[in-house]
Amino acid sequence: MAADLHIHSGLSPCANKDMTPNNIIGMAKLKRLDIIAITDHNCTKNLQSFIKVAETQDLICIPGVEITTKEEVHLIALFNNLNASNKFQEILDNTLPKIKNNPKLFGNQYIYDEEDNILEDYHILTMNALDLSLKEAISQVKKIGGICIPAHIDRHSFSILSNLGFIESDLCLNTVEITKNCNYNLLLKKHPYLESYNKIISSDAHELGQILEREFFIDTNNKKIEDILKSINEN
Repeated sequence: MAADLHIHSGLSPCANKDMTPNNIIGMAKLKRLDIIAITDHNCTKNLQSFIKVAETQDLICIPGVEITTKEEVHLIALFNNLNASNKFQEILDNTLPKIKNNPKLFGNQYIYDEEDNILEDYHILTMNALDLSLKEAISQVKKIGGICIPAHIDRHSFSILSNLGFIESDLCLNTVEITKNCNYNLLLKKHPYLESYNKIISSDAHELGQILEREFFIDTNNKKIEDILKSINEN
């Protein structure tokens, strides 16, 4: 099934404000995707409306979030269901610095309902690093049944390779994310151990046009999110 597992909604201040539930779901259907994940910065408060809209369009929407750790490493967390992502939101509430967003400087952080109405302009800036180390963040996600994927590891900022230089084996990670323009053979020359990792290709879309076409596929016909995550993350 064709997937794009890293998409930002208008809740991420760096995303375009047309990144609403119906616009994103509509674009994903237009591009003939089967699975998407909504992964806003350090906040899960838009997931419910996106999942509701996706259900009406027979599109699988995986609850997710893009975490910024103490090391300023971006990490994608994907969850089996809304209950799990809501539990993780409690952790985010306790570890995200309570710094007020300045929309003029950073952009608005819109929470939508399923009809794309703006319910709230979220007031806490979501782009700061959490008071969680990489190991702590991974541990907290796993405790509630989620999986963690280091984001855009081929980029020169906010990636585990750019910031830490390598992936520690004791992090017990199975999967990494690369961008669609990544020269993976070159990356493997620099980091041969990556051969043992699964890889996903995602858009990290902040605009509708950036959402992937049918470019990355998950080898499963199962529509259960739990089984999809197993397929992504199995050794």
